[in-house]
Amino acid sequence: MEIYSLPYSAINMWSSENAGTLDLNAEIELWTRAGHIKINVGKHIDVRRLDLLIANAVLRSS
Repeated sequence: MEIYSLPYSAINMWSSENAGTLDLNAEIELWTRAGHIKINVGKHIDVRRLDLLIANAVLRSS
């Protein structure tokens, strides 16, 4: 397991994808000044709540 620390202020853009019937994992993608980061999260994670958390933090810090 790897753990990274990234300040919300470094996120330029992000996207999220729900787990589907064929694709069992949800994904979060972040585009930052450091590069592109793709995070696979388990299907039991509420990716929409995670997306909302990122949106609130990133858009409020602008």
